[in-house]
Amino acid sequence: MLLRYFYDKRLAQASYLVGCQSTHEALVVDPARAVDQYIVAAQQEGLRIIGVTETHIHADFVSGSRELAERTGATLYLSDEGDTSWKYQYATERPHILLKDGDEWMIGNIRFQALHTPGHTPEHLSYLVTDTISADQPMGLFSGDFVFVGDVGRPDLLEQAAGLAGSAEPAARQLHRSLQRFRELPDYLQLWPAHGAGSACGKALGAVPSSTVGYEKLFNWALRIADEDEFVRTVLAGQPEPPAYFAVMKRVNKEGPPLLGVLRVPARLRATGLQSVLERGAQVVDTRPAEEYDHGFVSATINIPYDADFLTWMGALVNYEQPLFLIAGAQEIEAIVNDLICIGLDRIEGYFKPEAVSGWAERVGQLSVIPRVETSEIERLLKTGEAAIFDVRGAAEYEAGHIPDVPNLPLPALRRRLNEVPTDRPVVVHCASGARSAIAASVLRAAGVPQTINVVGGFDEWRAAGKPIDA
Repeated sequence: MLLRYFYDKRLAQASYLVGCQSTHEALVVDPARAVDQYIVAAQQEGLRIIGVTETHIHADFVSGSRELAERTGATLYLSDEGDTSWKYQYATERPHILLKDGDEWMIGNIRFQALHTPGHTPEHLSYLVTDTISADQPMGLFSGDFVFVGDVGRPDLLEQAAGLAGSAEPAARQLHRSLQRFRELPDYLQLWPAHGAGSACGKALGAVPSSTVGYEKLFNWALRIADEDEFVRTVLAGQPEPPAYFAVMKRVNKEGPPLLGVLRVPARLRATGLQSVLERGAQVVDTRPAEEYDHGFVSATINIPYDADFLTWMGALVNYEQPLFLIAGAQEIEAIVNDLICIGLDRIEGYFKPEAVSGWAERVGQLSVIPRVETSEIERLLKTGEAAIFDVRGAAEYEAGHIPDVPNLPLPALRRRLNEVPTDRPVVVHCASGARSAIAASVLRAAGVPQTINVVGGFDEWRAAGKPIDA
């Protein structure tokens, strides 16, 4: 048996290539949409991909299962558990096998057995893996979003992200029962989860890529709580606010993502064309670092820096139904596009070079700046009332502690709650350190708020200075 591990840092997402070196056949577990990496790896190992599977209908990225099956001719192995609301709608278009609890199949000499482990989602499956050439017992478990290193998959996601009201508590109880089954597995089994630290599919994921069943039984907080009611209260408390695009991902992955084929890099456009693009109401995202953007930008653009959090904020703030234009360097555009397709942002119609845009905007008088102030300025502004101040951190962060008399307006909710933002006075935004508030300031300016100001330092600096905090 051969096992290759793939990890996307931006999505905190893991996928796996499992190959039989005797028959030269392989299966991919939970593939991302950028499928070339699996095809190349299989070729390098002398393997042919004949199977593709996933543990559940993902919410945080576009699955590559359909794309990879199309490219390789592989059979799809997909869950047939859960109710009709969470069945794969695209499976019948290709060779496929729908799996129930206990079902087994072979890839060469490697046996896979499906275990129904609902809780994170109703249809969730985990897979026991046995290398039958050398053993008659399984080696490990692909746990998907069921059990992570140090955490478990959140059961509130369907309610919070997909709008399935009242589903969180029943799912938490379901997850507790699935964990009872996990406790019965042998301690020696290796554990291969679908996510690592930074994923919004749990609240405290470890940064170690794998674990063992025995280690998680001893030290995973969720497996140390025997009482069901206590577990439900604990697992539902303090979950991070899910990114707004998760609902889109659920729908896309259930219906079947559009097939991509060869990656298409959008055309570079002349800076003079930016005016007409903006006049027709198109979305334009400037991917430069905030410090560059703040020194001069075109007002109707928004700034989402191409950094570690790029996909989170693109998914939260960009309208999936509208075409998208980017301001980005020619040397970065292919990587940016490759990242964006992973969350389903396929309609990228062109890009502009930053230096060309800045030169054009300066010539025609369209260059704007966003003022920045220190955290100490918040105290004065609260006393005078001359500006509206908003905390754009997440709701859980805000509830844990916030500046008195400053309301919460989380960045992901900003565009749909613009009616709460006044336009007759300056609007000041802060977050923990100044990064999210810089994005928020650009979103507000693009939405027509005439005066937006970003606080550098934010809540972290306020707390460090010993200022009063409400909780």
